[in-house]
Amino acid sequence: MANDTLLQVRDLRKYFDIKRGFFWGEAAKVHAVDGVSFDLTHGETLGLVGESGCGKSTTGRLILRLIEPTSGEVTFDHVPIFQADKAEMRRLRQRMQIIFQDPYSSLNPRMTVEQIVGEGIVIHKLCQTKAERRERVADLLQKVGLSPEQMNRYPHEFSGGQRQRVGIARALAVKPKLIIADEPISALDVSIQAQVINLLEDLQEQFDLTYLFIAHDLRVVEHISDRVAVMYLGQIVELADSQELYARPLHPYTEALLSAIPIPDPTTKRQRIILEGDPPSPIHPPQGCRFHTRCHKRFDRCDKEEPALREVAPRHWVSCHLY
Repeated sequence: MANDTLLQVRDLRKYFDIKRGFFWGEAAKVHAVDGVSFDLTHGETLGLVGESGCGKSTTGRLILRLIEPTSGEVTFDHVPIFQADKAEMRRLRQRMQIIFQDPYSSLNPRMTVEQIVGEGIVIHKLCQTKAERRERVADLLQKVGLSPEQMNRYPHEFSGGQRQRVGIARALAVKPKLIIADEPISALDVSIQAQVINLLEDLQEQFDLTYLFIAHDLRVVEHISDRVAVMYLGQIVELADSQELYARPLHPYTEALLSAIPIPDPTTKRQRIILEGDPPSPIHPPQGCRFHTRCHKRFDRCDKEEPALREVAPRHWVSCHLY
């Protein structure tokens, strides 16, 4: 690993078994994540995008080892995650945190904000006294735009945007290096989304954070990300610097996604690419290129041979037989 590489993911796979009953023979498998590889450097934000069900959130949970992989390797700060024992994983999780998608279900309704934000501080023994912990919680609430006077309230007393700020404060409480933001604004009103995105950017600069930002809204990802990885049916099909990918998308799937972004200027015309059919089942992925069943540029080779993810330009990787 390079000295500035914080996270390294190699050939990560997760197959979920489907039970079919006693008389139906061997269970099928859902290929949720099927050979994902990328690096993440210190202080970087990598946007991970794709339609629902493509494996984005599963990838994030595998990196944190919230679920066990089928195969592959994840190395965080030079430590192989899947080889770590319970004690080492406990230490690693202090430096790896997650912001969940739903601020309504990710906070314990029976705990006060002080208890929610301070729980990680207690677990990892980061403060010596209760007064010190309370002072740290108050400071974190101020940093995420809440008042320390609100620490004795319960989650139901907050709006959705405020609850997500509590979730962000909880993630920051243990002084992490890496935060996986799993669609952190998708459950919020549009008027609140920009505020939360700006807050995440400010906190990244203030605390020297590294983000894996999972989302399906490409407009948001363009704003916050240094690089963008596009996933389709469990695999990364394109990976490039944000400006490069939005200016010169190479994969037909990326082209289709970008063509669907609304343009504020009504005088600007852009051809909309309509994809054919529905995504194939992850239980039985198609042979060859996984996107060929919906691709408007497919040819014979696409049906038979799976393309490798190759660097076709500096820092621009694509999985397509056209390149």
